[in-house]
Amino acid sequence: MMLQNLDYGLFGFGLVTGAAATALFFAGLAWGMRLALRSARPVTVLLPSAALRIALLIGAGWGVATQGLWAAAGFALAFLAVRLVVTSAVCPAKAATAPQPPRS
Repeated sequence: MMLQNLDYGLFGFGLVTGAAATALFFAGLAWGMRLALRSARPVTVLLPSAALRIALLIGAGWGVATQGLWAAAGFALAFLAVRLVVTSAVCPAKAATAPQPPRS
């Protein structure tokens, strides 16, 4: 069975590191968007911000992946979980509306 070989320490390390890296990624995104919306030229803020955030996230993921497969899996799972939580918290829920009767 595959779970017998699960290294809980490495998996937990990946989860913690992935959650922290993803939280910083989205905090940087929010900060960059705030700066860009106040700027006369938002592209000059958004492009370097995106490049830096992506490079740091990939670098963190690479560093964690060198520790082992379970660490990389924990990092990826944490990224997806934090991304789901952040996007759910930020995006407004669509209101459920009753279907409108057809007009005649």
